[in-house]
Amino acid sequence: MAEIDARSEDALKHQRLGRISYRAWRRGFREADMVLGPFTDQVGPTLSDEELDQLETLLDEEDQYLYAWIIEKEPTPPEFDGPMLARIRTFMREHVAAEVAKGIG
Repeated sequence: MAEIDARSEDALKHQRLGRISYRAWRRGFREADMVLGPFTDQVGPTLSDEELDQLETLLDEEDQYLYAWIIEKEPTPPEFDGPMLARIRTFMREHVAAEVAKGIG
């Protein structure tokens, strides 16, 4: 029975990640897509349910604000300036650096 429960939880998390990934890749704001999509695909599977909640809360925000917070162009409201946004910022710096090293940019 525990094995069935574990598989059900894995299936639910997989479905949730699929929905989050869809939202992350199809923001309608290309720059945000290029940060949030890869972040969700690469880091998403390692996130706890609480961290996924935090990510979804960020994804609920308007693209122009969220991207401005990520690149630190605008001050981030305190309620959004937490560990998840810090992880996204770190990922973005590393991701962009890796792409530039490959010759993009």
